[in-house]
Amino acid sequence: MSTTTTAVLVPLLPFLAALAGFLTGRRVPGLVRPLAVLPTLAAAVLAIVVACRQGGGASLDAATRLTPTGSLPIDLALHLDGFAVLVAVLVGVVAACVQLYSTAYLRDDPRYPSYAALVSLFTSAMLLVVYTGDLMVLLVGWEIMGICSYFLVGHYWETEAARSASLKAFLVTKLGDVPFLIGIFALAADAGTFRINGIVGTAASGGLDHPTLVALLLLAGVAGKSAQFPLHTWLPDAMAGPTPVSALIHAATMVAAGVYLIARLLPVFAASAAALVVLAVMAAVTMVGSALAALAQDDIKRVLAYSTVGQLGYMTGALAVGDRGAAVFHLISHGAFKALLFLGAGVIIHAAGTNSLAAMARMNGLAKRIPDAYWTMTVALLALAAIPPFSGFFSKEAVLGAAEHAATGTAHGIPAAAAGPAGWTVLIAGLLTAVLTAGYATRLWLLAFHGKGAEAPDHGREPAAMNGVLWVLFLPTAALGLAAWKLPDWFDGRSLTPGLATSVLSTGCAAAGALVMYAAWRRTAALTARTPLGAVAADPEAAPAVSEIEAIASHEPAYGTIAAAPDPADPGRLLLGPLHRHAVTGFHLDAVYSTLFVRPTRAAARLARFLDREVVDAYVRGAATAPGLLGAAVRRAQTGNVQTYLGALLAGSVVLAVAAVLVATGA
Repeated sequence: MSTTTTAVLVPLLPFLAALAGFLTGRRVPGLVRPLAVLPTLAAAVLAIVVACRQGGGASLDAATRLTPTGSLPIDLALHLDGFAVLVAVLVGVVAACVQLYSTAYLRDDPRYPSYAALVSLFTSAMLLVVYTGDLMVLLVGWEIMGICSYFLVGHYWETEAARSASLKAFLVTKLGDVPFLIGIFALAADAGTFRINGIVGTAASGGLDHPTLVALLLLAGVAGKSAQFPLHTWLPDAMAGPTPVSALIHAATMVAAGVYLIARLLPVFAASAAALVVLAVMAAVTMVGSALAALAQDDIKRVLAYSTVGQLGYMTGALAVGDRGAAVFHLISHGAFKALLFLGAGVIIHAAGTNSLAAMARMNGLAKRIPDAYWTMTVALLALAAIPPFSGFFSKEAVLGAAEHAATGTAHGIPAAAAGPAGWTVLIAGLLTAVLTAGYATRLWLLAFHGKGAEAPDHGREPAAMNGVLWVLFLPTAALGLAAWKLPDWFDGRSLTPGLATSVLSTGCAAAGALVMYAAWRRTAALTARTPLGAVAADPEAAPAVSEIEAIASHEPAYGTIAAAPDPADPGRLLLGPLHRHAVTGFHLDAVYSTLFVRPTRAAARLARFLDREVVDAYVRGAATAPGLLGAAVRRAQTGNVQTYLGALLAGSVVLAVAAVLVATGA
């Protein structure tokens, strides 16, 4: 079987599994789990085969005309290079792990058949985005991911949080997709094609007429899909969906799609110094703001959600300084360890009976109850904090090294006018974020696994499918950094090995952040026993997802908000001080959007309703009332009395006779 045929099967198998799942899921329940796991697993294996065959060599392109349009043609195009094949491996492996994990996590869920089919469809759409060589086909996968995300985030639709989160995710991402679509058409009009290779060639030769406008329009869609400031607010709320969905959509696939798109179209952005500076500022604000917000969250998944937003900021920062190799390296590394962290969080929520870090801080022995999650998550948190020798250290160092080169004027492929400002912006924000990242990673580890108080509830050993997946993802989390010396052959040839200056600086920043958080925890730990707090809804006999549903539903009634807890023993509260109340709400961006957009829209809707009911409907009602009044008047003359009718007839005859005489005499 040729490499092209094998690559076509990679997105096709999950698509066929989704189709079969939708058609037979409820009628043949015994096929649901095999249809969910086996095709996705086969797609992951085939993606690895394609990557091995491509081997980082020359890109492979194949295309067939999809449909004549009368102007710019649309091709069903395949483009395989080092970036595409490695990202496809990440998507396939994480999707297979999520499907396997979900068989245990959602084992008693009556909506599991539709859930599994949606995950397969989502996986197929993401693989289509990765492998395609045509922007219009990419757009199809892009939008399918959006609608699948809407249904998957709202899977627990019984809870208000899930319903509102799914709608918010859909609307915010669509807000970015509108200018994104305009940007695609403008880009194709300038380049004369939808084929990505043709567009990149035109951009590299300076053939784009409006590079800044096109880049900024595309950037709006990327900001929505990859949860970058100011369109990132949907991602923390999306944690109301099932944990496996968070591991797939919000770690390794949909949120990474925007980063991957910029990497594919980097010459388009590099053609505009202004667009690169905007991208750098967006990345810097996203990194620092999300890290501060993560320090204040009480829901363990919301901590990881804000962490994802910040790590995506590192990726866009690498792109802003023109190094797509560093960006995709961190995308792959982050996808592995963040998927592990989300799936591990699902194990913790089931074992603890709560998603609240404040409640976990008042439990003793949780780490002993779930040793697999404890050890694998410990390594994943070290990778997140960029502690050597784990994967996150090497990929984050590649980003900071690229920023250093841009700041010192040694970067290649971007305008000199953008290199300095973008480089220094990304470098300074990246180092500051390294301090904060190590701080919130340490906080999560201490509060979740080293609580003090009553014994944690014993649910028995977690299902083998859930624990086994954690160890599968543990391998790239621990060892993927070793690929830093080989990946340049698969990417653009630029070195990805850590530099001395940035390695020392970032590791020192991470160590400082961890030590400061540990000292704050030691200072506040005594308050844990004095302040009883926590809402635990343990249900050891039910599927793990039941604990998550109950935890989501009980958090706001217990603490007054979905995000925070009034915990004086929280070291994050101590360190943030007055900033805590702002950070916990994401710096009030939702309130700003509500004031600027939601309230005026609702007011306009109320005005339109008033005008429709009281003005437009008044004319309609008047048109109906006038004939009614006329009919009522005529009806009064219809008495049924013959004498009345004869009298009226005689009177009328007399009147007509008099009128005729007057006319005849000329009076």
